[in-house]
Amino acid sequence: MLALLCVFQRLGGALLRLPKSVVAAPAGKEEERMSGSGSGEEAEVAVTWSAYPRVFCPATTAAAPMFAVRSLAASRPAFPGRLPRPGGQQLPALAALHGSGRRPAARVAVILSGCGVYDGSEIHEASAILVHLSRGGADVKMYAPDISQMHVIDHTKGQPAENEKRNVLVESSRIARGKITDLSKLSSKDYDAVIFPGGFGVAKNLSTFAVDGKDCKVNKDVEKILRQFHKEGKPIGLCCISPILAAKVLQGTEVTIGHEQEEDGKWPYWETAQAIKALGAKHCVKEVNEAHVDIKNKVVTTPAFMCETALHHIFDGIGVMVQNVLKLAKK
Repeated sequence: MLALLCVFQRLGGALLRLPKSVVAAPAGKEEERMSGSGSGEEAEVAVTWSAYPRVFCPATTAAAPMFAVRSLAASRPAFPGRLPRPGGQQLPALAALHGSGRRPAARVAVILSGCGVYDGSEIHEASAILVHLSRGGADVKMYAPDISQMHVIDHTKGQPAENEKRNVLVESSRIARGKITDLSKLSSKDYDAVIFPGGFGVAKNLSTFAVDGKDCKVNKDVEKILRQFHKEGKPIGLCCISPILAAKVLQGTEVTIGHEQEEDGKWPYWETAQAIKALGAKHCVKEVNEAHVDIKNKVVTTPAFMCETALHHIFDGIGVMVQNVLKLAKK
């Protein structure tokens, strides 16, 4: 901090185009307004002085209070919109600095099925998806169907709670911090990709797979969204149990839920792979930290909590899935 103040003092405020009197103004003064020249034109600035004592720069022994400057108005942009080019032609400033403009953020819809692994969305999976999407610079919005849950599970006992009813949209809003929209209002035209976290809510609320297996039905809005995104060639990401949605709706797609054998309890839901095959889809064996990419259908899947393993392995696998979804969204 002292070195930074020294730089300001040596330049005499030149970088900010402020009079030298400003640099030596008394400490404790809250705010002053003044004008400084910039390329021959005036720019009004406000200088807010801190209550800290004066700080002295050893190189000049002059007093320089700590301050922050914010621009209030300017007669012209600090950086010109166009740059001169030989021959009198004008070149756009950004084009002069970069070969191409910044790519817009991918718009991704995340579909939730409640809140809680046994009757809604798996919270760790949903959070991991949101973290990786944020890291990837995506513009995210969350949706859930405005329907009643199949039932409510007491997660401390793993048993249904008697005489209790909950709404999928309301419960999903817990994960979305209140920023959630009814799934019926989702249009694929507004997004570049869609992702479904896992959790038993997929098999109980977004479909009837938990009860009917391969003969299950899929929520009409979920089916519509899957068909729309697929028809428009937009990527679909699914993890944990949610690949059964793609297997049911998109005939012939390739997905993974991990391994096809229990392997001493490591893959407790391995039989889901057999159901996926019965639905007419192709199951591809993958590790928990991997994802399978069906290039033709633009469907990306990862096992997540279909595997009994450490959380960071699941987080990494979801990251691979999200990265591939975003990569496909850019093509």
